[in-house]
Amino acid sequence: MALTQVSRRDPWPRLRDVNHEPTEVVYRRLAKLLALVTRWVGARDWRATEKVPKQGGVLVVVNHTSDFDPIAVGLYLIYGAGRWVRYLGKVQIFKAPGLGWLARSCGQIPVDRHSERAKDSLAAAKAALSAGKLVGIYPEGTKGQDPDHWPMKGRTGAARLALESDVPVIPIGQWGTREFMPPGKRGFPFVFSRHHVFRIIAGDPIEFEDLRSQPLTKEVLEEATRRIIDAITSQVAVLRGEPVPTRRWDPELKRHVPIEDR
Repeated sequence: MALTQVSRRDPWPRLRDVNHEPTEVVYRRLAKLLALVTRWVGARDWRATEKVPKQGGVLVVVNHTSDFDPIAVGLYLIYGAGRWVRYLGKVQIFKAPGLGWLARSCGQIPVDRHSERAKDSLAAAKAALSAGKLVGIYPEGTKGQDPDHWPMKGRTGAARLALESDVPVIPIGQWGTREFMPPGKRGFPFVFSRHHVFRIIAGDPIEFEDLRSQPLTKEVLEEATRRIIDAITSQVAVLRGEPVPTRRWDPELKRHVPIEDR
């Protein structure tokens, strides 16, 4: 599995050479700007970009460790896989001055996680998938809380979207963003270093055919969620060069729980 880029001195490809998918003008200009900036704050270790389908509706599921994740993974998808990602993001982003306009102008999808309107975001995501777009979602629902920084127990929204949409579901693991933009850091949010590397890898599509033929019960959704988190964890283990853990952080219990007991 070859690396796409590692050195920050390596030139980024021209966007028009690697991405031929139509998108909003604002999104295209923002991607070029973010690529220019990201080149100087960290190196890239991009793997298996070919596993992301080049066309048609695709759902990508990603582990969440830092507020920089959408940028790092977004550039991997835009420049590496040639796809424009439509993230499901918390509604507070869309209410923020400037940032909200930017998110709407780039076709991102707001999620009001603690209200009945959360269903509207899933409907919007399903519509985007039906229209042949690539949608990105963080199945943990928030930044990970595991002290060891592995993916934690997921919420069922990503599973519901996966089972209700007949599209490939691609797990993506990422590692390295939390060192550059640590969660909860006070004051200036970034940590500059010559050693930052944003490592990202895509896995094979997650198998759901046996579940899609069943009613969406709590048990089915939980099984689909477990498959999603398992698949992401396997990719993170590759990037970390460590074995897959046998225990997973449960944010409700605030402790690790054996994975086989779920």
